[in-house]
Parts: sequence; C-alpha cells; structure tokens
Amino acid sequence: MTITNDYICPICGNADTKYIGFKNGKPYCRKCIMFRGQEVSGEYIISNSAEYQISYELSDDQKRLSSQLVQNFMKGVDTLVHAVCGSGKTEICLEIITYCINNKLRVGFSVPRKDVVIELTNRFKEIFKNNNVISIYGGHNNILEGDLVVLTAHQLYRFNKYFDLLIMDEIDAFPYKDNEVLEAFFYRSIKKNYILMTATPTPDLIKLFKKPQRDIVELYSRFHRHPLPVPKIIKGNWLYLNYKLIKEVDRLLKSFKQIFVFVPTIDLSIKIYKFLSLFFKNGNFINSQCEDREKIIKRFHTKKYRYLVTTAVLERGVTVKDLQVIVYRSDHVIYDSYSLIQIAGRVGRKKEAPEGEVIFLARRKNQEMQRAIDEINAANKKLQNLF
Repeated sequence: MTITNDYICPICGNADTKYIGFKNGKPYCRKCIMFRGQEVSGEYIISNSAEYQISYELSDDQKRLSSQLVQNFMKGVDTLVHAVCGSGKTEICLEIITYCINNKLRVGFSVPRKDVVIELTNRFKEIFKNNNVISIYGGHNNILEGDLVVLTAHQLYRFNKYFDLLIMDEIDAFPYKDNEVLEAFFYRSIKKNYILMTATPTPDLIKLFKKPQRDIVELYSRFHRHPLPVPKIIKGNWLYLNYKLIKEVDRLLKSFKQIFVFVPTIDLSIKIYKFLSLFFKNGNFINSQCEDREKIIKRFHTKKYRYLVTTAVLERGVTVKDLQVIVYRSDHVIYDSYSLIQIAGRVGRKKEAPEGEVIFLARRKNQEMQRAIDEINAANKKLQNLF
C-alpha cells in the first residue's frame, strides 16, 4: 500500500507517515490508536444555576485574579495562570466556572492524573452542591456530560470542539508534559477559550502567552501569605544518606509531624519503606502500581499512617496539614527543577500550619536542585516586595 502525504489524523493531528497505517485500504493513526471509545453526544442541557460555597474567604489577590479570568474570558482571551504552589489556583477558578454554568456554557477542568481528578471532583461536589459535577478517567467513563466535567487529559479525545472553557492544571506534570498527542487532544476539545495553570512555566510558554489575545496573570503569594519553604540540602555517600534519612524521620516523627519521603523509582519506594519499617511503625509506601492508592491516602489523611514513601504520584494534588517532606536521592535524573518545586510545594499549604521542612538528600548538589532553590527564593522575594 502506497502511503500518501495528505492524510492527517482527525483525532491527534498526526501527519507523520511513520505513524500511519492502512486497514482495508483505509488509513489509520498509530500514534493515538489506543484512544478509541464513546465520544460525547452534546445533548446535555444545564438546568441548575451555580453558586460556589466555601468555608473561607478568598484573599485579595485571589479575588483580583478571579475577576481577571472572567474579564479575559468575556473578551475571548486565553489565559496562563502562573501561581506558586499552594496559592489556591483552584479557588481562583471558582468564579469563572460559576459564570460559565450560569450562562449554560460547557466548562471542563482537566489534569494529567487520575488521583487528582478524584480528589478535585470530591472538592468541587462540596463547593458546587447545586450542580452535577462528574469525573472521567480510565475505567470510569460511563457518564460524559455534566454541569462541570473533571477529567484526565487522556479522556479529552472524547470531546471535539466541545468546551466553551477548558481549564488545564498541572500542565508541567507527567504524562501531559511534552506529550504531543495529549496536547493535540486538549486543543481539539476546545470550542472557545482555555486557561492553563502552572507553578513552573517554561520560557517558551511565557513567550507564547505574550502574543495577542493571550494574557498572563501571576500570583506569588500563598493565600496565608507565608513564604514558600526553602529546601535544605544534605549531601553524602549512600551509607551516610541512609543514616541521615533515619535521623530526620525520627526527629520529625518525635515532633508529631507526618512525612512524605519521595523517591525516584517504584523499586526504591518498596526498598526504602522496608528499610524504614525496621525502625518506625505506622507507615506505608505508594506508587503508580498500587491498586489501593485511594485507601492509602485516606488512611494517611486520618493519621493512621505517620509516613509514606512515595514516588511522583503524590507530587501534586494532595494537601495535608503540617506535612513535612524528604526527597531521597534528589539528584536523580528523574527530578528536574520543576518537579522539585512541586514537591517542595506540598509543605505549608494550610493556614493552620503554614510552615514546614523540605529536605533534599543527595550525593551531590546538581543544577536542578540549585535551580529549584533559586526559583523558590525568587518567588519569596517577590512576595516580600508585595507587602
């Protein structure tokens, strides 16, 4: 079969002949062939009005950005939200979500990972009690339409020019980051406008949003206005690092703190947990292969577990009061400055416990670790200049 150069995949936009095959004389795309399934009908009608309900007041900065998002949407302007970890990116979207629902517009909120979709859906159901909030992720896709659709980036292929507003959070997270297929799904699903949100925008992304009909809004303060925790680096050989890991975990647990110990690989999550469990009770490990992740996280929230050894699955989307963080082998190639900033951002997210510790354990201090620390210090300096 001769492959011509005029076929463009209608799902992901691929035109590379290396990824185009033929079946029964018809072309198909190998890049996105796994993404096949029921697509949205578009028949759903929003019947209830929306009013968000939260038990706290937004900060002045959050109110200002909330208003800006609505104004940009009304003008047809796409927005990049550059906000530090823990600043309340979700909260500043509540007003624009409310506006869309009350004007019978289709609004979606997308993130790369299933775990975050589940947690966000539960939050939105509490906030928008009068509305039909649905979630879509792998294995959970029977209902595709609602007043507010919360979904993984992988499920966007089901929506073709559907969303009047699509909000994408954590655009710098795996597996969305640098994934051409998922990015194509994102743009294909938009009917009108979009909002991208990140704590760590790349220079190319900032350059893109300096073009016409785009805007960048920035939020350098957490809602409680305390600075971001600056990581402390402990260096040494593996024997010394294991010794320091025990000492630091022991010190923090004796202060009645809960701890995430981040490790770079699934294999290490198991090994380090087994190592720590020799010294400390009431812990567990979690990674992408754990089928009971939701149960483990719930038990941690209720303080049944005092510490969790985790891979990047808990890098984002989880908020725990008075959490402390240790990154074991923070100089591993898997950790870039963006991921290290996100991990550090797990600490001090609650108003009742706005401070905490972030500890990097590494054989050496590399460029990514230093860049993460420099970025956090720069954000804190901008925060100081605001007040």
